[in-house]
Amino acid sequence: MFRKIILLLLLSLSTHIVTAQYLMDMIDTSKESGKGLLSLYKRLDRIRITGYIQPQFQVTQKKAAKSFDGGDFAPNVDNRFMLRRARVKFEYAHFSDDKSPSVQFVFQLDGTERGVFARDVWGRLFENKYKLFSVSVGLFARPISYELNLSSADRESPERGRMSQLLMKVERDIGAMLSFEDRNKNPVVKYFKIDAGLFNGPGLNATNDIDSHKDFITRAYLKPYPLSQKVILSAAVSYFNGGFLQNTKYIYTSGSNSNGKIFLLDSSVTNMGKTAPRKYYGADIQLKIKNKAGFTELRAEILTGKQTATVLTSETPAALLTGTDGYYIRNFAGGYFYFLQHIVNLHHQLGIKFDWYDPNTKVKGDDIGRPGTNISAANIKYSTLGFGYINMINENVRLMLWYERVWNEKTQLSGFTDDLKDDVFTCRLQFRF
Repeated sequence: MFRKIILLLLLSLSTHIVTAQYLMDMIDTSKESGKGLLSLYKRLDRIRITGYIQPQFQVTQKKAAKSFDGGDFAPNVDNRFMLRRARVKFEYAHFSDDKSPSVQFVFQLDGTERGVFARDVWGRLFENKYKLFSVSVGLFARPISYELNLSSADRESPERGRMSQLLMKVERDIGAMLSFEDRNKNPVVKYFKIDAGLFNGPGLNATNDIDSHKDFITRAYLKPYPLSQKVILSAAVSYFNGGFLQNTKYIYTSGSNSNGKIFLLDSSVTNMGKTAPRKYYGADIQLKIKNKAGFTELRAEILTGKQTATVLTSETPAALLTGTDGYYIRNFAGGYFYFLQHIVNLHHQLGIKFDWYDPNTKVKGDDIGRPGTNISAANIKYSTLGFGYINMINENVRLMLWYERVWNEKTQLSGFTDDLKDDVFTCRLQFRF
């Protein structure tokens, strides 16, 4: 049934989609009303309004499948229509007398059948003496990872990887950031940028901050640099140093005993009040090669470090623990590879993506679920191979057909002794203005 539905969708979507033309009212400046409209436009020409919606249809292999492609499927559901995102963004920029930017403000909302949420609310102040620095404050994307900062409207795969969603859910947080970026076009530094900021920590997982600790995040970029007329290189390194209050004395770390791998408990009273660590180290690179059809693009990114979470998940906690539950500190590693290729012209693109996330590099499949170890499903490694086709129907409409094959480690844990049936096919139309 699963394969039949996918085949039917592919056949139906292979036909031409007739593009519609939209007409805009002309402003007649020969009339007073027209002159008034033109004057109003000129006063507001620094305001930019953009947005997009992403209606989609998905099919998975099994009802109630757990998924990182838009959330878990509901009980008794193995296919669904959903509005994945529906966003509108308001941007305002003020320029000084010499036409240099002085202030920028951004406000973005996301409204779907699940509710309306703020996604960006931030302001940026530019320094114009040296034209090197700017300060951003508010709710915005954290400066770590290429994929985290790539807009959902531009990304070639339906969703960010499992690791990104668990470590930094919804990508954004409230904080302040200092940026170094040359606006003088100095040939020595014009290709470099550095962001560094302090953030609350829990991000949009929580409605407010959960403790007094702040996360320090920095990223150093090599902006797109032309190696030749046809080859463009960009890259970055990232560092995340954060954590949250240990409001319990129960701390678990990976170790071993005579029976093998196990979580070791440290219940020292001195654990109370310390900082549970979140330390990440990342690097990414992008290579874009021009060809007759358009571009070939290669991307790679890795992220590794320590993550503190709970026994049942490696997701960053949205609240401090209560009772006698303890925190689990794990060494993690993950990343992804992209291969993107235009075919025929810039309107048609094929994509392949492989990503993986190992939430606990100290254990393997056979260690998970073994009696007496306390090693839960939160330690299972997942790998995902995604591939698909993107059609830029016109500048406002994009079609995406994407299939994801998901593998999990085979363990001794009930329900995870074999590979789960959780592959997902996504058909998405994106309307953008």
